Amino acid sequence: MFSRSCISLLELASGEMLNFPQTPRALTKVMTLQGVIPDAKNSDGINNEGVYVPPSEICEKKIIVANFLPLHAQKDTKSGKWCFSFDEDAILFPLKDCFSSGTVVIFVGSLKVDIEASEQEEVSQKLLEEFNCVPTFLPSELHKKYYHGFCKQYLWPLFHYMLPMCPDHSNRFDRQLWQAYVSANKIYADKVMEVINPENDYVWVHDYHLMILPTFLRRRFTRVKLGFFLHSPFPSSEIYRTLPVRDEILRALLNVDLIGFHTFDYARHFLSCCSRMLGLEYESKRGYIGLEYFGRTVYIKILPVGIHMGRLESALNHPSSSVKVKEIQEQFRGKKIILGVDDMDIFKGISMKLLAMEQLLQQHPEFRGKVVLVQIVNPARSTGKDVQEAKKETYSTTRRINQVFGFPGYEPVVLIDRCVPFHEKTAYYSLAECCIVNAVRDGMNLVPYKYIICRQGTPNMDKAVGFASDSPRTSTLVVSEFIGCSPSLSGAIRVNPWNIEDVADALNVAITMPALEKQLRHEKHYRYVSSHDVAYWSRSFMQDLERACKDHYRKRCWGIGFGLNFRILSLSPSFRKLSIDHILSAYKRTNRRAIFLDYDGTIVPESSIVKTPSPEVISILKNLCSDPKNTVFIVSGRGQNSLSEWFAQCENLGIAAEHGYFIRWSSTSSWETSSSAIDFEWKQIAEPVMKLYTEATDGSYIETKESALVWHHLDADPDFGSCQAMEMLDHLENVLANEPVVVKRGQHIVEVKPQGVTKGLVAQKVLSMMISNGNAPDFVLCIGDDRSDEDMFESISSTSYNPSQPVAPEIFACTVGQKPSKARYYLDDTVDVITLLKGLAADSSLKPRCNWEIQAPFENIM
Repeated sequence: MFSRSCISLLELASGEMLNFPQTPRALTKVMTLQGVIPDAKNSDGINNEGVYVPPSEICEKKIIVANFLPLHAQKDTKSGKWCFSFDEDAILFPLKDCFSSGTVVIFVGSLKVDIEASEQEEVSQKLLEEFNCVPTFLPSELHKKYYHGFCKQYLWPLFHYMLPMCPDHSNRFDRQLWQAYVSANKIYADKVMEVINPENDYVWVHDYHLMILPTFLRRRFTRVKLGFFLHSPFPSSEIYRTLPVRDEILRALLNVDLIGFHTFDYARHFLSCCSRMLGLEYESKRGYIGLEYFGRTVYIKILPVGIHMGRLESALNHPSSSVKVKEIQEQFRGKKIILGVDDMDIFKGISMKLLAMEQLLQQHPEFRGKVVLVQIVNPARSTGKDVQEAKKETYSTTRRINQVFGFPGYEPVVLIDRCVPFHEKTAYYSLAECCIVNAVRDGMNLVPYKYIICRQGTPNMDKAVGFASDSPRTSTLVVSEFIGCSPSLSGAIRVNPWNIEDVADALNVAITMPALEKQLRHEKHYRYVSSHDVAYWSRSFMQDLERACKDHYRKRCWGIGFGLNFRILSLSPSFRKLSIDHILSAYKRTNRRAIFLDYDGTIVPESSIVKTPSPEVISILKNLCSDPKNTVFIVSGRGQNSLSEWFAQCENLGIAAEHGYFIRWSSTSSWETSSSAIDFEWKQIAEPVMKLYTEATDGSYIETKESALVWHHLDADPDFGSCQAMEMLDHLENVLANEPVVVKRGQHIVEVKPQGVTKGLVAQKVLSMMISNGNAPDFVLCIGDDRSDEDMFESISSTSYNPSQPVAPEIFACTVGQKPSKARYYLDDTVDVITLLKGLAADSSLKPRCNWEIQAPFENIM
């Protein structure tokens, strides 16, 4: 079905869709050689003058791409000049100092102010030279639709589990806003292209504002080293699948090499969406989670961001902090401070925090006059009716609590609704008996980390507060279960923010907790937070990105797909599509050919409801089998009765059923069974276990074969079926540990079968028989689509060649689908397989074979 969101990238890039003015001309290239600022290069490393710059001599850059640059901007009213300084509150600001001294860090993003078009070029040059920043100037109308429209009024609520059920609280999907989002991402990508050297540089894209930027970069540079980190939650598949452009965003994210998330929950939701919507399965490889996507492995990293330790300690040692601490001590003398620091938005749970404070004072009158909640409200990051409603509710609840429980000299809730300087916040952190983060949904939230470090103190702060340097440090945290930092704070009191009574009880526990317990909890938290700071986070992510990109130049890459469905096909240099002309040439000049064909997924589509072979397939196989130079085998996991019935017309066709447990050379031959399996008592152990999982897994069923038992979960819920399959695999391996069987997991199946029964052994037996009879093959073709066929691919390479042969045989091991395989060749699908076989059949001689030619050798097969 055609999706209107699959629009051409060229249409968006042209500006015809939204008719926004173009950005200024390209910036001068960032210095890559000492003392040299080269002109723009193409993807081969050749500059405009045709001079090749060896990649080994180029300085490596880390290009950090985010919605906003970590800068403050202010225009001097007298001179009319723009003044800039680093924004030390920006979460990405510390990245400029987190890497090795030889690394150049470039920031790409927008400014928080509007710059006139006539000033943009001068500002761009100034920011590049003085701050290593590359600004993206979005037209005001585009920025409004992109940031305040699609990002803040649609994506952000959706990623925080708020569906646009009611237009009053969030916007429903708007195609124009989506197109603005795409156009803005394209502008950001263009700016990255101006400063990147794709052979050496690493690009790190941040957050949901730029989720489709990777597609634009990957389209331009197929081997770009690209990472992405999501700072917000990633919603469950039930929420995400409501997004009309869900596939486009998923495919864009899969164009990176490494995707980072704060928690396993967020990563799990992303993987579930990839499974349910794109049919992709993930694997854990030596501790790393990877998704196989068109020959590339997209790695998943789970690591919460940390804080900038140096900045916090500097703020604590600042004289302004010491002065502020003394003011706060005097203001709240004799009272315990509960501190909350939140942005003003509907997801921070400020009003519910206030209700919990109200509940606490109702249940514990003894706290009145002794406990105060200081709530610092940071300015809202977005505008809208929901923010205004949240603010109104916060103020009304605060007034009510103060009127009911307050008295002269005591206000239970102190609401600070202004831009609070960082040194003032550190003073509050240092003095707070308890810190509460009550968000109903938040990506990470670093407030608890900052609180812990400030409670640890510094010599200057200790002096200001009046602590002895050797006195034990304490802190207590009440955190919501639904914020990203919660899993890493095992010593915190976790609460469900929707349960007001539960939060009130947690506050009571935190305030009355024994000092020793507070100390132990604090020490545990401090060890983690201090060792997992932002420098650790950034270095760890970049190390994994380097590892994820190490195979970039070992594979061949092709760009496939149109518009936002663009992706990269990455294959080994020796792995290529099987050309009909190439194999037909070999087919014509050889005389002793062995052909092995899988059934499901190879000559019949895996997704087909009709599993019987088509008349066309029967005709092709009859023609191939009629050639006396050919030995043709169907090697399948299906049972002997089905296969013998379906291929009754192909008299000279060999069939290996149940992965080779049953085998026959032609329709006139009798079935032979493998001598490796004669005892099937293990079925009495395995079948009850499989029935247990079948009853518990809707959509699954058991296929009973003479030699094997197969549990199918193709029609079950993808996540649950996969989980049950892994659990069943472990269960069966344990109960069948002493039985002569193997338990294997395949594509949507778990199979138990006798040891020594594989498709590889079938190929080995047939080829060995041909060699022993003096008919060593000079042409071997093997085509299959799943894991069981990999045994055949390996077997034909090791068995086909007879040292007495003057020339090695032509071997064509071919997998169906573009995926990692032991085969050297691939065909895209069953249509390609039938086309190839049709070409071989057309060339085959129609000379009938004599029965003795077919049957005589079979007697020696076993």
